[in-house]
Amino acid sequence: MTSIPVMINGLPGNVAQIMASAAIRDERLTLVPFSLTGEIIDDPSVTVDGQKITLLKPSIRDSRIGHILEAYPDLIVVDYTHPTAVNANAEFYTEHRIPFVMGTTGGDRDALEAVVNLADTPAVIAPNMAKQIVGLQAMFEYAAKTFPGLFKDYTLEVKESHQQGKADTSGTAKALVSCLNDLGLGFDVNDIQQIRDPKVQEKEWGIPKEHLGGHGWHTYTLRADDGSSLFEFTHNINGRDIYVSGTFDAVVFLDKKRREDDDGKRLYTMIDVMTQPG
Repeated sequence: MTSIPVMINGLPGNVAQIMASAAIRDERLTLVPFSLTGEIIDDPSVTVDGQKITLLKPSIRDSRIGHILEAYPDLIVVDYTHPTAVNANAEFYTEHRIPFVMGTTGGDRDALEAVVNLADTPAVIAPNMAKQIVGLQAMFEYAAKTFPGLFKDYTLEVKESHQQGKADTSGTAKALVSCLNDLGLGFDVNDIQQIRDPKVQEKEWGIPKEHLGGHGWHTYTLRADDGSSLFEFTHNINGRDIYVSGTFDAVVFLDKKRREDDDGKRLYTMIDVMTQPG
């Protein structure tokens, strides 16, 4: 199997560094020595596991992408940048006909999907790339379709804790709230409680100190209006390694899709990735 050239965008960010390091070790992939970064980043390059990667700001990326695509014509992008960059980056990828995996949450998701659906190349977009979390989300979606209104006489409380630098509300929490609302709840995603204070995370939540800089803890509490019952669902992730496998499975999925006969579909989710034949 010929290795797939992959460009990890978002360096020198922590998640992007984990992805780049893993890509170097993955025999299916070839890490492209360039990464899109933010305009405020001063460093011209970053070194990951001994490999130098040139950082490209928005102001110069248009002048460089042509040469990169000439050198790596089968390029696939993995985006772990910033919520404020999601839509502009997606437009950049589709304009240059680059398949991409959008691991970054936030941005205007409706506009993001619209851009992909009008594009010439496919993309995988998901609020969470961890396959176990995606499986959990699929179970909730099944329940919502099979048992609509099951929790109509319940109220919902949602709390999510992430590292202090996370700028947006958890996309995973929003996705699961959507399913829970189909089960009869009327919860507003703006009422999701965001916990970003490391002191609160460590002392009140019990999050290990070594994972305060990278974690995703979620709790969904459903209470019957008459006080007779309570259901609580929790999923806690320490670190970011869990996202690697799903992300790279999505890269391989896109590489396969672009080599198949064009069926006109452009937008895929992690559920598509996980349920693909073979």
